[in-house]
Amino acid sequence: MTRFFKLKENQTSVSTEITAGLTTFFAMSYILFVAPNILGKTGMPTQGIFLATIIASVVSTLIMALFANVPYVQAPGLGLATFFTYTVVLQLGFSWQEALALVFLCGVINVTITLTKIRKMIIKSIPEVLQHAISGGIGMFVAYIGIKNAGFLKFTTDSSDILTVNNHPFNQATTHFSHGIQSIVSGSGITPALINFNQAGALVALIGLLIMAFLMIKNVRGGILIGIILTTLIGIPFGVTHLSLAHAPSLAESFKELGVTMGAAFGPHGMVALFDHPGRLLLAIMTIFAFSLTDIFDTIGTFIGTGKKSGIFSQADEEEFFNGKGFKSKMDRSLFSDAAGSIVAAICGTSNVTTFVESASGIGAGGRTGLTSLTAAVMFALSSLLAPVIAIIPTQATAPALIIVGIMMMSSFKDINWSNLEDAIPAFFASVFMAICYSISYGIAAGFIFYLLVKICKKKFNEIHPMLVICTILFILNFVVLAFI
Repeated sequence: MTRFFKLKENQTSVSTEITAGLTTFFAMSYILFVAPNILGKTGMPTQGIFLATIIASVVSTLIMALFANVPYVQAPGLGLATFFTYTVVLQLGFSWQEALALVFLCGVINVTITLTKIRKMIIKSIPEVLQHAISGGIGMFVAYIGIKNAGFLKFTTDSSDILTVNNHPFNQATTHFSHGIQSIVSGSGITPALINFNQAGALVALIGLLIMAFLMIKNVRGGILIGIILTTLIGIPFGVTHLSLAHAPSLAESFKELGVTMGAAFGPHGMVALFDHPGRLLLAIMTIFAFSLTDIFDTIGTFIGTGKKSGIFSQADEEEFFNGKGFKSKMDRSLFSDAAGSIVAAICGTSNVTTFVESASGIGAGGRTGLTSLTAAVMFALSSLLAPVIAIIPTQATAPALIIVGIMMMSSFKDINWSNLEDAIPAFFASVFMAICYSISYGIAAGFIFYLLVKICKKKFNEIHPMLVICTILFILNFVVLAFI
């Protein structure tokens, strides 16, 4: 194991990697229960989605672990799942089988551009200032997810009604969809504010945050995972950690309903029906493009934001990625693993698989190799049997981990010359928009657009990479299409 995963070469150990894998898994395990809830609104069987989510997560993460040897974990993305449901199915009118066919085609496109040099050109086109901004911006994004999941925020409307966002990653007060944040709330002029900390969930999360911060400052090994476990235990007397197993999914029911979703993308109501309506062909193409664009840049942003800073992708690996051929670099293998994930997801019967930004929590705990992701994959597999145990860990226990990791990642901002507006303006939009738009790809889009505008104003056309121009135009086209659908 030490030799296969090159643990000594990456200056890590088996215990550190396993701890990191458990940390990442617990930080993102909510997707096992949130994805069926979201995708079930399309008419898909929720128990089948539960098992499809597990299978897709295990297979795609195993590819990442064994082929790429990097500590990233994959699962159906929350933003892409909501886009699948609320935009593609409920708004555009595609059936859920047709939407799965679109996911499959998105995966094929992503694999194709990964096998060619297109994806390399996209990454090479991102200037250094935006790479630092993306890294710090992901830190803000991760921390914001943690703050929101902890229940530290409430939202006040113009009519002074207070809508307290509950502690679930997906809730009725604020619905996140279309791979960004778009609030569907009665009223307008929504203003976020800090709660009064008179709610049990927020208090538990606050205690967990203090514990985790103390452990990390003291450099306690496995501090994040220890913090998650302690916070879960503290939540019991507060009534936040529920020990009831009554609502856990049944494995037998899941397997029965999996037969409905498995392969549905290729049936008469899926791929066949998708191209039976020529009038919807352009809409289908633009939807595939929206899926692909979001998935590609979410992944690139996560890799740049966490991989370069932590040393997972070294300078030598980066040079091999840009100048070598085949899959010799870890970045090449990682991007292919991510691209293949959506194909697996579509076959199983769930939305696009993506590299989870919560992988940063495991990296923050010391994860550096595929053993981290292998550990998480094993936990995903076991969760089909241990769903009641996984369900016990409350969101309030994992939210502090995301906040701490977000803080650690924001150190990249120090490498940006904020006194120079030529750098500061695109860096600001690239980083801040990730958090306020609840989307890595939207932040990258904003950074690209303003970087291009700044260079045009300064007449520094030679500093603009042609691929960056192409990507910026595609982002703008995507925004135009979304404005009319």
